[in-house]
Amino acid sequence: AEGWRLTGEEPYVVDGHAADLLLVPARTPAGPTLFAVARDAPGLVRTPLRTVDRTRRQARVTFAATPAERIGPEGAAGPVLGRTLDLAAVALAAEQAGAAAFALERTVAYAKQRVQFGRPIGGFQAIKHLLADLLLESESAISAARWAAASADEGDPDLPALASLVHAYCSDAFVRIAADSIQIHGGVGFTWEHAAHLYLRRARTSAQLLGDAAYHRERYLQRSGAVA
Repeated sequence: AEGWRLTGEEPYVVDGHAADLLLVPARTPAGPTLFAVARDAPGLVRTPLRTVDRTRRQARVTFAATPAERIGPEGAAGPVLGRTLDLAAVALAAEQAGAAAFALERTVAYAKQRVQFGRPIGGFQAIKHLLADLLLESESAISAARWAAASADEGDPDLPALASLVHAYCSDAFVRIAADSIQIHGGVGFTWEHAAHLYLRRARTSAQLLGDAAYHRERYLQRSGAVA
């Protein structure tokens, strides 16, 4: 009679400490339902977290009989949430592919400038081979992200499977490129002042956001019909 109230906790919410409005999926007797919660609602506690990637803030959000406004019919949030998470996975894959490409671009430029034993380190065969492998990873990630974006734009019914496949691939590609970028930069790549570590931090955390690569590969197999 007094309206809906939510009780529970979500441990990792991107920008959860700063958002003016929270959209919260919750279980009701009718099934998954979406609710809106104002930032000043009683019983709402938002605790900022210290995470690996300090450029993407997260918070633990706790609800204790917190007043909430229902959005849409009760029990009807499942398909909406699924579609939203698919689109979010596609958007995240695009970010990963773009960041990986930029990190590689910076690394190639450094390899042309850094001189060791009288020649730029980019002239050594070991660095050439590594950069060639990273370029393949980067271009493949870009192609995959564009493919998923086109599928989302066209309303492809296979988007749930494609979104997971692309998220998994771009996650692995970004992590490898960011990690090897630090190795090519050498000692300076490990310093706090250099930007290389920021890309690795973003790569590591993005690979866990919305589910890790193993989760999305399993989801792809299930959604594509490859697993009964």
